Amino acid sequence: MIFPFLIYLLMSCGNTTTKAPVVKHYAGIDTTSHFTELTKKEKEYYYNAITPLYKNVLLQRGFNGAILAAKNGDIVFEDYHGYANFSTKEPITASTTFHLASISKTFTAMTVLRLMDEGKINLEDNVKLYLPTFPYEGVTVKDLLTHRSGLPNYLEFMEGGRSYQYVRKLNKRGKSILVRSATINRKGFEGLATNQDVLDWMAAKRPAIDAYPNRVFKYCNTNYVLLALVVEKVTGIAFPQFMKDSVFTPLGMTNTFIFTKKDIPNFNPSYMGKTPQRVEKFDCVFGDKCVYSTVRDMLQWDKALYQGSFVSKPSLEMAFKGYSNEHRGERNYGLGWRLLLGPNETIVYHNGWWHGNNTVFTRLIKDSATLIVLGNKFNKSIYGSRRITSVFNGKIDTTSTEE
Repeated sequence: MIFPFLIYLLMSCGNTTTKAPVVKHYAGIDTTSHFTELTKKEKEYYYNAITPLYKNVLLQRGFNGAILAAKNGDIVFEDYHGYANFSTKEPITASTTFHLASISKTFTAMTVLRLMDEGKINLEDNVKLYLPTFPYEGVTVKDLLTHRSGLPNYLEFMEGGRSYQYVRKLNKRGKSILVRSATINRKGFEGLATNQDVLDWMAAKRPAIDAYPNRVFKYCNTNYVLLALVVEKVTGIAFPQFMKDSVFTPLGMTNTFIFTKKDIPNFNPSYMGKTPQRVEKFDCVFGDKCVYSTVRDMLQWDKALYQGSFVSKPSLEMAFKGYSNEHRGERNYGLGWRLLLGPNETIVYHNGWWHGNNTVFTRLIKDSATLIVLGNKFNKSIYGSRRITSVFNGKIDTTSTEE
């Protein structure tokens, strides 16, 4: 049921009595929010404009999840629909956590940039400087961030079963290219994998690369698994604990955490249709995924980025610059963010998909507007929810942005 506007408005007001955690600001960081407070009439306008779109795009298409839309940091629409657990009929509420899937990469990337702001990481450094057993030459931290490393996907080379072997040959012009050869059968990883297992597997078996470093953009989860290990190496703290202490807790993200083996007893499945998805061997590999959060906590993350309380303004500008320019069109990839580069506006976003979870986090920087949609029962309509952002900029976004 859609929350009446005044009810959720009062709830938001009630939350302001909680003392906000102190977030450390670094030298050179612009901490001005640049937000203009919305009037009651403006909030009502956005709520009334979003309601029919929400019904048409999501509710009438089997949506099971949570949605939040914000303008200038203020919640203008919020709803929770369906079940957190279909077996127990536990309803989805404001505190229900969802697997963010690849939206998790935004946290990994921004944490690397924050460590860069602190002088602890250099993006041009060779990955081997931080991970000595990393078996490939010429890959930098920046290559990992931008998905330009050329590395293969661990979800494929550790899976086992039938696979392809890639070999390098010369084409008719004498250019070295990767060519897929006959299929081979191989034994996959057994057990519950960790990030270190991924690195160890690569060091021992050296799976074939997909491209030379910094030659081409190829979205690959392995990059962000390695970045989490880099953060651990630099900080000396386990990635889930570091993220809790240095990111989630200081930003007031009280219901956000990284899923690890200790969380398995409390695991709440996602759903593909009516089928619950259980824990499988890659569910405790993080950096590329495994952040669980709520729509309200994600708004806190959004505000921190707008307010400059997490990384410096130059670093944020680096993150929102496209690095996959060899691909024509509006789509591009920054440092941990997908981008739609329009003539007058850049839309910064990331989607996610893991098991039955699929998610959308879209930020209209020019309009200071944000849409967050988290689902735990796979629904392709969630990726089409960006049409809701038309209420902020007057543009109907029909771009296909599935994860």
